[in-house]
Amino acid sequence: MSYLKNITEYIQQRRILQHIIFWLAVLLFSIPQNFIDQGHTLTRTFVYNLCLLLPQILASYLITYYIILRLLVHKKYLTSVFLLIVSVYVFTALGRIMIVHIGETLVREQPFTQEPIIDILTDIRHLASGYLPAVFSTVLIFVSIKFFTNYKAIKEKELYMLNDKVTSELKTLKAQLNPHFLFNTLNNIYALSIENSPQTSVSIEKLSKILDYVLYRCNTKYVAISSEIELLENYIELEKLRYDDRLKLTFNNNIEMDGEIAPLILLSLVENAFKHGAGEDSGSPEIDISIHNTSHLFTFVISNTIATSTDDTERISIGLENIKKQLDLIYQDKFELILDHKPKIFTVTIKINK
Repeated sequence: MSYLKNITEYIQQRRILQHIIFWLAVLLFSIPQNFIDQGHTLTRTFVYNLCLLLPQILASYLITYYIILRLLVHKKYLTSVFLLIVSVYVFTALGRIMIVHIGETLVREQPFTQEPIIDILTDIRHLASGYLPAVFSTVLIFVSIKFFTNYKAIKEKELYMLNDKVTSELKTLKAQLNPHFLFNTLNNIYALSIENSPQTSVSIEKLSKILDYVLYRCNTKYVAISSEIELLENYIELEKLRYDDRLKLTFNNNIEMDGEIAPLILLSLVENAFKHGAGEDSGSPEIDISIHNTSHLFTFVISNTIATSTDDTERISIGLENIKKQLDLIYQDKFELILDHKPKIFTVTIKINK
């Protein structure tokens, strides 16, 4: 099996070899059919098929690579139709000439009378009924295979470019998220250090764990949900160091089974809740987080109180825009991002279908 795979890969990498194999296949597979239909000897059938091979090859390459790929692609329709009609006549007549004046000379016993070339060229009915199908059925097969392989190559290229674009854009989005998170967190640690808080070392430890995850453990398209939850717990503990008992935070984790999710999405939502909820609410800010995962649906809901009532568009930060872009790139039409803005509470819900 491995040997056959190596041969297939070798052939796929060499276009000339592919064309040679195709024309050998045309020659060999047409022999049994013509041998049965015409009642000729095997040698005579082989010679006749060999004579037809030249007009078949010339017609195939001319029509495919010149008439279609050069003229039709550039919308030169009249020229294309004219050359196609001329090609059909010329290569059909050439097939008849090759068989009568070369093939029959090789396989028929002398003496015999050969049909003059002028008679061949003027006998349109015989050319159309006897030689047009023989030459241009092969041409049709060649053109079909050519455009099937081209279509496949184009689709593979488009898929590669799309994957490359997704990878590139995800890296850009992560690059935007990470500095934003670091900026907020370092500000927190700086504030604690000014106060000579004993929690400074704890903050640094939590930040170290977070950075280890962000920099080294989430460089793939998907990560384990359990790893993201651990990241959230570290982040929340680090953020809570800035607040006294006035912050009310609940974290409900209902994971029936572990799964995979795009990295850093949940962290950005939690970060936004602290920044636009607890960070701006001088009263008693509240943050509620709920995670639920089953075999067919992942749901993440986060809500935070807000100090003042503002328009939805003003509440969608750079982080939320990045999250939407990232979800679009990875999950396409398999997700929902729901923003619910009430007078004193802002809720974000993500649902991902599996």
